[in-house]
Amino acid sequence: MKNILFFIAIIVLASCSSTKNVNKGQTDQQKVSEEALNNALFEQAVKALEDKDFVLEANRVDFRRGQSAFVSSNTNFVSVKDNKGTVQLALDGAMAGPNGLGGITVDGTVSNVKMDTDKKGNILYSMSIQGIGISATVSFNMIKGSNKCTATVTPNLNSNRISFTGMLFPTSESSIFKGRTL
Repeated sequence: MKNILFFIAIIVLASCSSTKNVNKGQTDQQKVSEEALNNALFEQAVKALEDKDFVLEANRVDFRRGQSAFVSSNTNFVSVKDNKGTVQLALDGAMAGPNGLGGITVDGTVSNVKMDTDKKGNILYSMSIQGIGISATVSFNMIKGSNKCTATVTPNLNSNRISFTGMLFPTSESSIFKGRTL
């Protein structure tokens, strides 16, 4: 009887050990597929930047004095299509705002576009936006291997900069909702 219980215990331990190896193999495979997906999203985002046809959907906004807010990505964005740019800020829960979403939406013409890649492969992209409601420089930083991006909007007339952090997509794959513009 003891031999049978011992034999069953060995079989159970062996099956647990092989399950761990199977799970580890799945985890490694998942990491490889996730990395491949992130690299594909990165390449797609770089192509969108080169084509001047992109949207940064922000899920976090950082203000001048270190304050930040988590926001809805479909109503907080920086977008460029051809030579037209839009910056929209819509804080959740805010009732008032000229754009009807609790914030502000401004359009302008994009100029002075510069795109560089640093030694690590990170993308640095900058541009100017001039319009009726905006005169600013926008600087984008996108880390290599991901479409995660931060855009810092620095007005030319004051120092009230704001940063949008989120994912960068081609305009065709974006799901933004644009409010009324100034």
